[in-house]
Amino acid sequence: MGGAADLADDHIAAFNEAVADGDFAAFLARFADGAVMRFDNVPGVGVMEFAGRAAFTTAYERNPPDDQMDVAGPVSEEDGDVVVPFAWRRDGATGVLRLTMSGGLVARMVVAFD
Repeated sequence: MGGAADLADDHIAAFNEAVADGDFAAFLARFADGAVMRFDNVPGVGVMEFAGRAAFTTAYERNPPDDQMDVAGPVSEEDGDVVVPFAWRRDGATGVLRLTMSGGLVARMVVAFD
């Protein structure tokens, strides 16, 4: 399972670096052009989904994340996805990140907030 854990650690590190720098270009380059990003149970919003590079790049430009996250439990694989429990650093709120990979790029990312 080292591959899934390594992928999770790498993804989280790239995200945290982007938050620290305020530049998400390198992080977003990890995603396929047609990737889908879905955010479930977003506080005060509900569900957000962005399909394709233009949509998710615009979303990150307009509303960039401002908190970093840490892996908060064992990383697993489920139905070909990498499943990563996480916690936000600022308030400790938790959730689950699911990554679907294709050709070395993220094809789908689902972030479910608890």
